[in-house]
Amino acid sequence: MSDIIFWHGWGMQSSVWDGLINLLDRMRAGESLLMAQSLPGYDGSSSPDTGSPEALTDSMLDDMSSPAVLCGWSLGAILAMLAAHRNPDKVEKLILIGATPSFIRREGWNCALEAQSLSEFGKTVELDPTSTLRQFVSLFNRNDSNARLITRQLTSLATPPAQVLDDGLSLLGSMDLRSIVPAISQPVLLIHGEHDPLMPLQAAQWLADTLPNARLEVLPNAAHAPFLSDPARCAALISDFLDE
Repeated sequence: MSDIIFWHGWGMQSSVWDGLINLLDRMRAGESLLMAQSLPGYDGSSSPDTGSPEALTDSMLDDMSSPAVLCGWSLGAILAMLAAHRNPDKVEKLILIGATPSFIRREGWNCALEAQSLSEFGKTVELDPTSTLRQFVSLFNRNDSNARLITRQLTSLATPPAQVLDDGLSLLGSMDLRSIVPAISQPVLLIHGEHDPLMPLQAAQWLADTLPNARLEVLPNAAHAPFLSDPARCAALISDFLDE
């Protein structure tokens, strides 16, 4: 059985996966290694020495000795798609939670944030990273049935260094994966909250229609963090997908 590697989102920590990993481990009786990998610069790890998303994803897969299932959330999901495209020999399947091919609006792509909004967000990060992250978490949990619980959980995490946050915003602003999505051939499970205000559901629907081998599961009471809003449902979906 393949290992599963989990990549978290911008401003978060690898510990956001603890609840889901524990559920999956019990469901699957420990038959797979489940590992939450920190994005470079997070959880006290070394910051990346390059701003290139290609170099970043390649470096994160350096130590893999056999193909694995890659599960990414938000920024982690965008990077996971890039990693799967660049390293098909290392990524067996993809699980994308709260995913989009482009975080900001571009020509022909309107189901995203305005570029100006991202720029203004970066300015507040420089002034007060901790308060900015709290506002960010409150924003993306809006209209989730478990918004208060999730917000409390995520705002208790330590704030990453401001430079790491700024570098992550640069990645979100620069990546547009629409041209490579049709060439991502691995089986893909998309999990998306119906009320996601950050990555609109239309973005996930576009991915489901454009990826060659994908299916979309929508959680009706969730926002941007469905695996925290309904971990049992997400664990069941992932476990079934791993058995396909």
